[in-house]
Amino acid sequence: MLSAIIVAAGSSQRMGFDKLFALLGEKPVVAHTLEAFERTDSVTEIILVGRAERLAELQALVRSAALKKVRHVIAGGSHRQDSVRAGLNVLHAEARYVAVHDAARPLVTPEQIERVFALAREHQAAALAEPITDTLKRADENRFVTGGVERAGLYAMQTPQIFLRDLLVQAYGAVAANNLSITDEVSAVEHLGTKVLLVPNEQFNVKITYPRDLSLAQSVLNRRSSP
Repeated sequence: MLSAIIVAAGSSQRMGFDKLFALLGEKPVVAHTLEAFERTDSVTEIILVGRAERLAELQALVRSAALKKVRHVIAGGSHRQDSVRAGLNVLHAEARYVAVHDAARPLVTPEQIERVFALAREHQAAALAEPITDTLKRADENRFVTGGVERAGLYAMQTPQIFLRDLLVQAYGAVAANNLSITDEVSAVEHLGTKVLLVPNEQFNVKITYPRDLSLAQSVLNRRSSP
């Protein structure tokens, strides 16, 4: 049984728009994300974790989209790790694996989710990631280049990140006990010394951060829907 925790607690209000409720085609970004997990055969329940002040809107969206797998719509915390822990607390007792996904990645497909899940069942932990192809540079506090970064073996982390439930619960317990600050679930599991398999992704799985990202995402959706 695979449960999906969709983290929708972030916002880009400082950029002049709320990325999760921005329209992508005729639907909000978060609706595209939820529908991908809804259509995934292995996912049996979805927990949507959002900002407290937007819960009513998220609940209305779930109803209007008739998303039958969404079992809970709950408030998250100040940080991603707080939101994921809130989701872990309401998982179905029989859930053996957990997928964590950023709601601002609406281009994820059921096929990608299933691919990561298959490898997570084999290795306990797997995550979608994109190989780095750009030239990377370090800079000082004034943004002057100080050196280069070898890009061989470097990946940009994406989601979903899927784990054996007990492993992720243990990892987040260690994060809390040691007062650690992390940016994703792979980082939490790394602190246990457990290896995480990266699943290279060559498809667009852009995270909506700026208004310009909506145009790119729309272009991808248009291409997918064309004959």
